[in-house]
Amino acid sequence: MVVKHSVENIRDIALVGHRAAGKTTLADALLYQARVVDRMGSVDDGTSAVDVDEEERKHHFSIDTHVLHLEYLGKHLNILDAPGYPDFIGAALESLAAVETAIVVVSAANGVEMNTRRMFQEATKRGLARILVINKLDADKIDFASVIQSIQTAFGKNCVLFNVPDGIGPEFREVISLLRSPAQIPPSCPIDISAARTQLIDAVVECDESLMEKYLSEGTVSEEELETAVPKAIDAGTLIPIFCTAAKKNLGVRELLEALCQYAPSPAYARKRLADWESGHNGPHHTLVPSENDEFIGQVFKVVNDKFVGNLSYIRVLTGKLQPNHSVTNLRSGQALRISHLYEVQGTKTSPIPEAVPGDIIAVAKVDGLEIGDTLAYSPQAPKLPVPVFPTPMFGVAVEPKNRGDEQKISMSLQKVAAEDPTIKVAHDPQTNELVVSGISQLHLDIIRERLKARFGLEINTKEPKIPYRETVTAEGQGDYRHKKQTGGRGQFAEVHLRIYPLPRDIKDQAQCEEVFANKSRFEKMRACHYDPNFNFAFIDHIVGGVIPNNFIPAVEKGCKEMLERGVLAGYRIQDLAVEVYFGKHHEVDSSEAAFKIATRQAFKKAFLSARPVLLEPIVRVEITVPSKYTGAVLSDLPTKRAQVENQESLPGDLTVIYAKAPLAEMSRYAAQLGGLTQGSGSYSMEFSHYEIVPPNIQQQIVSKAQLKEEEEE
Repeated sequence: MVVKHSVENIRDIALVGHRAAGKTTLADALLYQARVVDRMGSVDDGTSAVDVDEEERKHHFSIDTHVLHLEYLGKHLNILDAPGYPDFIGAALESLAAVETAIVVVSAANGVEMNTRRMFQEATKRGLARILVINKLDADKIDFASVIQSIQTAFGKNCVLFNVPDGIGPEFREVISLLRSPAQIPPSCPIDISAARTQLIDAVVECDESLMEKYLSEGTVSEEELETAVPKAIDAGTLIPIFCTAAKKNLGVRELLEALCQYAPSPAYARKRLADWESGHNGPHHTLVPSENDEFIGQVFKVVNDKFVGNLSYIRVLTGKLQPNHSVTNLRSGQALRISHLYEVQGTKTSPIPEAVPGDIIAVAKVDGLEIGDTLAYSPQAPKLPVPVFPTPMFGVAVEPKNRGDEQKISMSLQKVAAEDPTIKVAHDPQTNELVVSGISQLHLDIIRERLKARFGLEINTKEPKIPYRETVTAEGQGDYRHKKQTGGRGQFAEVHLRIYPLPRDIKDQAQCEEVFANKSRFEKMRACHYDPNFNFAFIDHIVGGVIPNNFIPAVEKGCKEMLERGVLAGYRIQDLAVEVYFGKHHEVDSSEAAFKIATRQAFKKAFLSARPVLLEPIVRVEITVPSKYTGAVLSDLPTKRAQVENQESLPGDLTVIYAKAPLAEMSRYAAQLGGLTQGSGSYSMEFSHYEIVPPNIQQQIVSKAQLKEEEEE
């Protein structure tokens, strides 16, 4: 039976961090401690109650975020266990969109790693309460003081111990709370408890002026006063508590669970998430309050296509109360949707519930048209919440079915997989007629391949990724073309004169385009300007005297847009330019829309080639983490990839992180190369940064190859 819980008693928590830190094992231990399961699950032997996907059991690591819940000490905890591989960053980020508290799990053996820093920064950016857990303290050869130092170096001195282990490795038996003065300190304790307790008190009292004054004047505060102030200190960020665990042995888990119930902010307490969302997409000001009495607003943060129950959409309720058999509005599409049932989710199991209140994380089944980031509300006038931002997938492969006749099925199945993961993009390349799938890394795409086979029985072949170059111009140019064809009967006639201009890349919308470029000061007799943000393209109608009739102007614009897709130099998409149609001729009988499109395409080619055209290539931001002894080898190798090193910093644990920008074309197979340079110990992540002009010698190679291919096809 589902027990109703109040907003104040809900805790929404995401478990995040680097791979192999033990997040899923910790989630299993929390479920076991709360008696949700009667035996402790294990990731290694495939009995985890959390990793239930076939691919996860096979690989022994999390791929998706899993939604769990438990009841403990009168509190209802929703726990989102997120994957730790940087390859599945999309799933980790979507978990942060649904919670107030991020638990960043750190492996005691490995310390602060690349994804540890990334997820801590993302949680900070979102204004979440942050809690650190040092896990695997039962392992051998742990330097506890060094781990604490690395955490404070990476994340600040407000990261302080909340409890400490009585020993390290085999000597770890229990944790000692620093909030209460311990009666006895075991000799195996790895840290100065008195100094650690002082650090904790300093961090707690910093959030409360009166408490700080008392502490400074009297030199002490009571344990009760400290306990009362801890939630406020966590919410304010003056305290980022560090808890110690060995989840496999269930050590420190009970203390962590009790602390989450007592100190983690509830949806009613943590209102930072709502502060920036108080202006509606339709203008009026809204005050969002996480109360059952306010109007219902929720946001979709996760979508799953389950082969047993169909599509499940996970919703975080922000305000108001949601009940079954009620219509809601999708504020993105304006579509009215009927929600028949609400479900509470435990891994793959769903249980119907009678209602959902602020803070609840629930799922709805078989409601079509929902996407990650969609805002749902009873009222169409409710504020539309900002859509979470995810990294741009840059690692692409062209896919084709192994079995003929599966083309349509593959496209539909890939769209279903992409709907679940915001870092997967599926697109049809009009130049090559290829279906291109883009993801974060090779591992990411390997998992997509496995899922296609497991879920849909589809096998695919993949080809080398096609780098998404772009074409543009760097100067003004012009071109004209007369299309005239007479073959008996009605002929074809159209003449079009165009000018082409570079368009500033920072233009984002129609209003900005008209303000900085397409205005009467530049185009005195301009009749209209149409801006397309997808290409950063402006089409300017500057026809005087009706030399091209109004009914053919749309055909001229269509002809231009067709060329944007086709490309001129090497068959890549064109962007960042404006086209002005300023003159032309027509024939009363022989002119047609088709004739004007043909004339426009040829005039566009001429104008484009006269405007100093260039290729643009995607540049990615790269973050490379390696043991310090390999830093020199990596730094020497990066210039061979046309990379620009921007910064490097030393990390505790004798690690170095290198920040650089490099062309995607040079980095598409970097995983294997970095492995060779560092004997498999290096790791990296990359994100799209911007487009840059390709060097002339490389541009010539790309253009020549494209022309050769075109000649072969002809």
